[in-house]
Amino acid sequence: MDNFRFYAPTEVIFGKEVEKETGETAKKYGTKALLVFGKGSVVKSGLLERVEKSLADAGIAYQEFGGAKPNPTLAHAKEGIRAALSFGADMIIGIGGGSAIDTAKAIAHGAANPENDLWELWTRKVPLTKSLPVGAVLTIAAAGSEMSDSAVLTNEEIGKKAGINTDFNRCRFAIVNPALGATLPKNQIAAGVTDIMMHTMERYFIPDSHCDMTDEIAEGLLRTVIKNGRIAVEDPTNYDAMCEVFWASSLSHNNLTECGRGKDFSVHKLGHALSARYDVTHGDSLAAVWGSWAKELYKEALPRFARYARKVWEIAEADDEKAAVLGIEKTVEFFGSIGMPVSLRDLGIEPTEKDLSALSLDATMQDTVKLSRIRPLEAADVNRIYQNALG
Repeated sequence: MDNFRFYAPTEVIFGKEVEKETGETAKKYGTKALLVFGKGSVVKSGLLERVEKSLADAGIAYQEFGGAKPNPTLAHAKEGIRAALSFGADMIIGIGGGSAIDTAKAIAHGAANPENDLWELWTRKVPLTKSLPVGAVLTIAAAGSEMSDSAVLTNEEIGKKAGINTDFNRCRFAIVNPALGATLPKNQIAAGVTDIMMHTMERYFIPDSHCDMTDEIAEGLLRTVIKNGRIAVEDPTNYDAMCEVFWASSLSHNNLTECGRGKDFSVHKLGHALSARYDVTHGDSLAAVWGSWAKELYKEALPRFARYARKVWEIAEADDEKAAVLGIEKTVEFFGSIGMPVSLRDLGIEPTEKDLSALSLDATMQDTVKLSRIRPLEAADVNRIYQNALG
């Protein structure tokens, strides 16, 4: 087991109607909140109104900032920074899913450092040394941004999607009412289930690691998401199933399942390149390439893939390689069974050879960064993964 640092400072308020506690929770961190949300679902559902009443009752002034996009953009975050500065916000609250929360994090960083360009902070050309407090009112189980130290933005001007990991991304509080998932479209729930699994698997397939406790947590989380994800996709009103999925989402990305071994996130790099170029949903992009990625690398991490097959999918095959292949197939079948794309063509795109080459260079930062801790993947290797993911 490697040395590790585990830090998860987010206060989680979990359960039915807990959005009514937003104001009392938020007043620990400020008196003027910029409320960041998407394109109106939180308005139509009445959630925004309930949150605003809670804030007003607690004596917190607020201003709305809607329009967060499924793949959060730098330009929109910069608009939010201007709104936060004009209002004099001393905290930012994201209401929605990962897109709204990541946008809120970006606004918090920019508003606390108005003398610096946000993209330069984001890409670490300028050190990020302070930020405003961020809170989250969660509406979908997926990104885990409510407890994670990460956030992602797309710079549309240069066609690049990039993430930043920093403790300043840690939300001070997260309001989590799983009942809010009852009105979500099935494809959003399925994409969320996929993202939860990916956040765990990107930390699981690390070769030569010995972390029994962390493995058991990760495997239990994956079994729980697979079981309850199926139920939640078919019946979003099943509160118990949705609770399991929401809680798994938070735990999958707060670094708990990487204790003692770190993480990889090479599949995310492949997905980010697809999302930036084709604006596809994040979870969809991951499901479309995971099977091809796994088949490219499983032989070089055979014990991990075999353990995954046996512990997560209860495959009884004694031969490691056969077990590993069955585990990969079971995973791809599961994605398909909940309506997820399992190839690039399933995403509705028909990339040419030139497009695949460009994607491979995007994913590897023009072939300057090697992906994967199993075997370093250069642009040519990534190109092969994309080729095999065509379908």
